[in-house]
Amino acid sequence: MAIWVALGTGVFAVLAEAWNARRTRRVARLAFGPLGQARLWTRLTPPVRVLALTAMAWGLVTLFFIRPRVASFDKVPEGGYRHLVIAWDVSPSMQLDDGGFDSGKQKKRTRAQRGAGVLLSLFERIALDQVRISIVAFFTGAKPVVVDTHDLNVVKNILDDLPLDMAFDPGKTSLIDGIEESVKLAKDWKPNSTTLLVVSDGDTVPDTGLPRLPPSINRVLVAGVGDSRRGVFIDGHMSRQNARVLRQLAKRLGGEYVDVNDVQIPTAQLAELAGVRNLVDPGEQGRRELALGCVVTGAGLLALLPVGLAFFGSPWQGGRVRRGKKG
Repeated sequence: MAIWVALGTGVFAVLAEAWNARRTRRVARLAFGPLGQARLWTRLTPPVRVLALTAMAWGLVTLFFIRPRVASFDKVPEGGYRHLVIAWDVSPSMQLDDGGFDSGKQKKRTRAQRGAGVLLSLFERIALDQVRISIVAFFTGAKPVVVDTHDLNVVKNILDDLPLDMAFDPGKTSLIDGIEESVKLAKDWKPNSTTLLVVSDGDTVPDTGLPRLPPSINRVLVAGVGDSRRGVFIDGHMSRQNARVLRQLAKRLGGEYVDVNDVQIPTAQLAELAGVRNLVDPGEQGRRELALGCVVTGAGLLALLPVGLAFFGSPWQGGRVRRGKKG
């Protein structure tokens, strides 16, 4: 459709230019002075004007029929989706209220609420339509809760104090189980496509037995929640964020540790997830950009040509001659 419209525009433009040239020749001396000729460069004006009109017509029709570019979950980004696997600590200690102060609700936050707030802030800063989110809950064991979702409402519901600890037997927290289950989940994905984010208040991690990360996981972040200085009593012992263990865990996994009890995860550490990739659509790939370029270039040339012709088109500038007053 766009091609036929462009060809039609080009034909009519050629006829219009021929008619205009014929009329201009009749008044050449009046328009261009005694020589009856414009400057040499003006001979390029007709073909340039025809090409500009044709390009603009093709571009406008193409843009009219191309579907708007919106967040589309049925198109795959170049190189595939990015994956974010969240190992989410759901142990009872995550319900202790040393996760900072919530100024909006005027009360203390639990560790789980602080962790959820950090994750929601993270979601606002990444290319969410090109990322698939998985959540692995861990306590005395580990279970996948959701795998490869793009529905943020599902994720929010899971993070919003859902009593996931009821799915596990009582006992001691096993952080290593959460990491092992996350590694299992990501092992078959494309290399360098996954970020593993561990959110926990800490646990004793053995010196050996840490799973080897698959090629799919290229970045690890360990986010610590809870006060790392002052503890809170629970189940007969003092509980605080074990920052030393979490920092050591991040180092062993080749990742980074962030104490998020008072700060957010820095944007610089989200570069892989925040980077927007082009959506693969073979039918439209590159056409939109080409159409925009044709419209802008064509419109620009059509706007500048009259100005150039008026000021630089002829060596002779006609005008009224002012005569001096007789004394």
